[in-house]
Amino acid sequence: MKIVDLSHVMNVHTPGWVGYAGNKMYYAQNLQTQMIVAQRIDTALHVGTHFDGAMHATDNRHGDMAHLPLDYLVNRGVVVDISKHMHDWAVITPEMLESSGADIREGDILILHTGWHRHYEGQPQQDLVKYFCYHPGPNLDTLHWMLQRKIRWWGMDTGSCDHAMNTSIRNMRPDLAAEFTRKHGQTPADFFGTFEYTHKKSGRRVRQDMFPFHSWAFQEGLLHAENLGGDIELVLGKRCLIGAFPWRYEGLEGCPCRIVCFLDTDMSVEAVGDAAKAIFSR
Repeated sequence: MKIVDLSHVMNVHTPGWVGYAGNKMYYAQNLQTQMIVAQRIDTALHVGTHFDGAMHATDNRHGDMAHLPLDYLVNRGVVVDISKHMHDWAVITPEMLESSGADIREGDILILHTGWHRHYEGQPQQDLVKYFCYHPGPNLDTLHWMLQRKIRWWGMDTGSCDHAMNTSIRNMRPDLAAEFTRKHGQTPADFFGTFEYTHKKSGRRVRQDMFPFHSWAFQEGLLHAENLGGDIELVLGKRCLIGAFPWRYEGLEGCPCRIVCFLDTDMSVEAVGDAAKAIFSR
């Protein structure tokens, strides 16, 4: 079996998403006075390579990290290379995925390679404004396509799994929203339009104009991971076992994690035991 890591390294320079604080790491004890080293980290949960739980964008108290079974987090999937179609603010469509040549199957974990990881912190082509504010993202047709294909969860090598201009960045960076408007002849709000879905708990009809892959998709159980990178280019187009490993922490709405591909292994996965199945006895 071979293992390929799709995770970025984390350190004090790891950037938070636009508007989020970065990491702080410091020594709580040191070797020369307490005879043992102890460190503390203060971090947002959506920093570095991380997994978003449903609790991040929905009224689902059990949509946390502890309630994700291992055979949900680790299962068969494919890494899809769509980088040839990508440019600043590119829109990812189902046609791009289906024409990629990747063997995408119903129920897969889906990893999308756009090439944007090359602009992440510490990379030779680092450009954090380009990485977070100009990255590509999927349209509503792709959301429907993923639901129809019963995609287990998906991830992408960008700062968000929603298009950069289909997030609140359009409000935080009005200069970039104006640039987008000049380029496309429409404001981001007009370009992406609105969408509606039914609130799962109250039945309220929700109408929104941004973050569909967080709010609507999470309501339907379609979760995602963001800021993938590492050695992702070693597994382009490959089918493999894909695993995400966030903390088993109850009440956590997201979590930095390791995301890896397992090559040359049996593709069947079964969670054994209540802990692995995320079953709580109390």
